[in-house]
Amino acid sequence: MSINTNQANEIKELLRAKIKDKLKTYERETSSMPFLAKLMQDTEKVAAYSFIHSLATTLGMSMYEQIAEIIAKPHFDIAKVGYDAEGTISTEENTTIASIMQGMKNKSRTANKDKEVAEILKCKNSNGTNLKIRADLFLKRGNDEFYIEIKTAKPNIDVFNKSKQKLLEWVALRKKKVTTILAIPYNPYHPEPYTRFTLQGVLDEEKELYVADKFWDFLGGKNTYEELLNIFDEVGKEFKSQIQAKIKEVAKEKMDV
Repeated sequence: MSINTNQANEIKELLRAKIKDKLKTYERETSSMPFLAKLMQDTEKVAAYSFIHSLATTLGMSMYEQIAEIIAKPHFDIAKVGYDAEGTISTEENTTIASIMQGMKNKSRTANKDKEVAEILKCKNSNGTNLKIRADLFLKRGNDEFYIEIKTAKPNIDVFNKSKQKLLEWVALRKKKVTTILAIPYNPYHPEPYTRFTLQGVLDEEKELYVADKFWDFLGGKNTYEELLNIFDEVGKEFKSQIQAKIKEVAKEKMDV
């Protein structure tokens, strides 16, 4: 097993706490969704949707970050969420990063991680600006450093661009080769490959983009992703009746149309 018993229990308790809190504290914010209600012709189901959406939001990026940290800890010397990388980025490094980003925007170049890192590392370090750039997850093993940005399953092009710039800036801050990753917890297009149209050549998909099993198995070893899904399934079965009861409770109050 890639996820040991202690890790599995810690993840289960995290999920249980999140679900229990949502069941206890949830209050419907939306009372009117007239267009959806007219299309669905079932105001109770539309009302229940608000709870499901709220639960999905609760099980969001911060939870994935926490789970990633739990899984990574036995495999790395350091595993820390919300890590601030600090350092300086010189004027030349800034100019180089801006040129790389502009080149991808106007399609005069496509993402090439090795080439981009080489361009940044050959820059002069004079006239630096002090910066602090947060990684959702920071890992270190020996002298190897890993800076990870974790995003939702369907980012838009602006999110991809901002994340790409951050990946480049981490290299400039550290003044050496470091592994920088944009991670997406699951593939919404499964079983087809992740081919989000908004990528548009911004990321080196082989070296920078880690989706679903590529991400989780990187953290914990082979089959981590499948084992994690099994943990979610187990906790889901524990709370199935409570969640269904909550949905029925929410649905009793019909939407205003």
